[in-house]
Amino acid sequence: MQIAVLGIDLGKNSCSLVGLDSSGAVIKRRRMRPASIAAFAERLPPCIMAIEACCGAHHLGRLLVRQGH
Repeated sequence: MQIAVLGIDLGKNSCSLVGLDSSGAVIKRRRMRPASIAAFAERLPPCIMAIEACCGAHHLGRLLVRQGH
């Protein structure tokens, strides 16, 4: 299955990621450090990224847009 939407809950020390397929079913759950999110997303095909609104989201959003998401 391919991730169509990746939901990202940003946190200070760890972040939660949830990947959904095109039907909305959860196909991946993962916790990781904020610094490793961009490297993880780089390996994914282009998809929609839903990021929690906070001051760190703008920087991460720009990185993800450059990757084609």
